[in-house]
Amino acid sequence: MKNSKSTKRRNFLKQITLGTGALAWGFNGCRTESKEENPVSDLQPVQNQIFNMCGFSAPKIDTVRIGIIGVGSRGTAAVIRILQIDNVEIRAIADKREQQVKISQDNLKKRGMPAAAEYYGNENEWKKLCEREDIDLVYICTPWSWHTPMAVYAMEQGKHVAVEVPAAKTLEECWRLVETSERTRKHCMMLENCCYDFFELLTLNMARQGFFGEIVHAEGAYIHTLLEALFAKDAYEDMWRLEENRRDGNIYPTHGLGPVCQALNINRGDNMEYLTSMSSNDFQLAQKAKELAQEDDFYAKYVGVKFRGNMNTSIIRTYRGKTIMVQHEITSPRPYSRIHLLSGTRASARKWPEPARISVGHEWLSEDEIKKLEEQYTPEIIKHIGVIAKEVGGHGGMDFIMDWRLIDCLRNGLPLDQDVYDAALWSSVAPLSEQSVANRSNSVDVPDFTRGSWESNRPVELTLKGGGTTKARQLQALTAL
Repeated sequence: MKNSKSTKRRNFLKQITLGTGALAWGFNGCRTESKEENPVSDLQPVQNQIFNMCGFSAPKIDTVRIGIIGVGSRGTAAVIRILQIDNVEIRAIADKREQQVKISQDNLKKRGMPAAAEYYGNENEWKKLCEREDIDLVYICTPWSWHTPMAVYAMEQGKHVAVEVPAAKTLEECWRLVETSERTRKHCMMLENCCYDFFELLTLNMARQGFFGEIVHAEGAYIHTLLEALFAKDAYEDMWRLEENRRDGNIYPTHGLGPVCQALNINRGDNMEYLTSMSSNDFQLAQKAKELAQEDDFYAKYVGVKFRGNMNTSIIRTYRGKTIMVQHEITSPRPYSRIHLLSGTRASARKWPEPARISVGHEWLSEDEIKKLEEQYTPEIIKHIGVIAKEVGGHGGMDFIMDWRLIDCLRNGLPLDQDVYDAALWSSVAPLSEQSVANRSNSVDVPDFTRGSWESNRPVELTLKGGGTTKARQLQALTAL
């Protein structure tokens, strides 16, 4: 705490965002357009760490009872995946739209599963799901603005939480997640599926065993052409995804950031110290809105809107002197990439552009040499469920691995691979990058959501040690779904 003014301000914001009323929903926290130097460096918690959730093991749950909020395309896919895992029951489903709830009910019926309780019709029905006594885990797949309010409310009701990315949009929301998880001792895991992709898990295991030596630099990205989808009326309800692009910064950083943070032991031996972020101008979003408005009056409201720049590049420095580059680009016609580059003192790896490569010098290793490394370093979780994960699907299988691993940890009382500090830190890069962009790319301090415990926290151990008793359900007529 650096001054009483910031303390009073944070206490005030905390009071109005921790309530159960509508003030908490979509709250934009402490974003500012000021030009003062390092505007968020004095944002610190109002108290010491309540309880360290890193490495926390909750009591075992034999059968994990799940309530799912939000069954659009991503939530519906989650229902189908979860039904392939034993010792899981979907007890309740909530969505504003009755038709979406019915689609998921049909999927349960096709699997021979009991019907779930239904909640739909207004924006507050999801609270009833969180309040049920027969639910252990609330699984949230809604638009971004709802993520923190729903996660906080669910934890307050005694539920573990799995929430889609990003877990929070503002620094205030990040702190709310941390403080609520610590106080309730309930897991809050961000559903960062890219941490469970095959090459990312391979390189994480290689990093854990010292193959790269000291990793000194890493790169991640979300480069994905979404221009047409952003303006499609039926892609995102109420055009919420397009509306998010009024924010100028690295607004969707976690897909590229999560896997490299695990490899660098961020929050577990190292931590982010500060970042700087720069955006290009917008060369496509405003122009697209103008073109569409000439043919359809629906788009007239977007004419003249200042959208985020095409490309944002953010650079992060850690306390141990490592660097991370994260990029965000969703409009230019470029091949998909999350980059996933790890550069160490002994070796390096890079996933995109494909094919994935590994080097121990100036040249990339041959395919045969990489296959030998895969045989040596493929982690046990991939050997255990990799084949069925690819059959079930979900971004090539990584979504299923993520869900299976989450359930396995809950059933066996294991710490989660991603805790609330990861959810908060990785999500915080978005508002912090907005701060930096608004201040001519000046550096911005990154809050320490662990409040010092990162120095002694242990690295992620993404293996099956101590667990592995959950078995994937037999695949049954997946094509029928």
